[in-house]
Amino acid sequence: MQENNIYDCIIIGAGPAGLSAGLYASRGNLKTLIIEKAIVGGQLQVTHEIENYPGMDHMTGPQISDAMEEQTKRFGCEVLVNSKVTAIDLQAQPKKILCDDKEYFAKTVIIASGSDHNHLGVPGEEELGGKGVSYCAVCDGAFFKERELVVVGGGSSAVEEGNFLTKFASKVTLVHRRDELRAERILQNRFKANPKTNIIWDTVVESINGDMLGVTSVTLKNLKTNEITEFPCEGVFIYVGLSPNTQYLDGSVAIDGAGKILTNEKMETNIPGVFACGDIRNTPLKQAVTAASDGSLAATMAIAFVESLEEVAV
Repeated sequence: MQENNIYDCIIIGAGPAGLSAGLYASRGNLKTLIIEKAIVGGQLQVTHEIENYPGMDHMTGPQISDAMEEQTKRFGCEVLVNSKVTAIDLQAQPKKILCDDKEYFAKTVIIASGSDHNHLGVPGEEELGGKGVSYCAVCDGAFFKERELVVVGGGSSAVEEGNFLTKFASKVTLVHRRDELRAERILQNRFKANPKTNIIWDTVVESINGDMLGVTSVTLKNLKTNEITEFPCEGVFIYVGLSPNTQYLDGSVAIDGAGKILTNEKMETNIPGVFACGDIRNTPLKQAVTAASDGSLAATMAIAFVESLEEVAV
């Protein structure tokens, strides 16, 4: 066990929850490491505009992410990107994390690995990935100038990203399995008022069709009439919920039926010294502001845990 690989706190995930935890932990004088499997920011990186983060009106997700990362690093927090946790031992003390064949050790662990976009699981979705099928309007919208697009979903993400796509597309059609949207009312009103948008209700995508050049259409099924139709389009953006990134935990912490980590009001899991925050846990609201709040509380509890270990050692 190399001394430079021993931390007071290791945080898994660098979204708003992980960055906030890193800020509070490092500012609380804990030697802190954030491990991120992809890029810093999590879902913030694929959100075009954020209107409901206090004090940051009309900033983009990447702008907020960059500001949070810079602030966190300023207090000495280390951030390791493009590094995937492959194994973890949370019962050990210190706790052991294997990442890219390198071992790290920590007195406390904060799990903030967030969620990934769900897939439809229909024919053509995987085959046409990167050829017209996308889960990120901010990433790929500019490739679809003057194209007709389909957005699948009815929540705030689907409607908000559909609005964003109208900056590029000639037409954006929202396909939703119900007869009303679940998105915030302000987003709904904005989408419905846009002359480039349309909504197909009570309908699901049965398949995504195309060729080597890309998407050409989607096959739709009306859930009330069972009518099957083919709808021409040149891109499909899918927003049908998120699934928590808990696979690497291999059942080492308590989770609910949806695979989300169970915590108490202090972000504590069933394992002492292990905390969870953000979208990874069972929470009724998945927003950057609530994730940041979770992270700050988890780090505060981690600080208290480390201090309790030090008192026992004395």
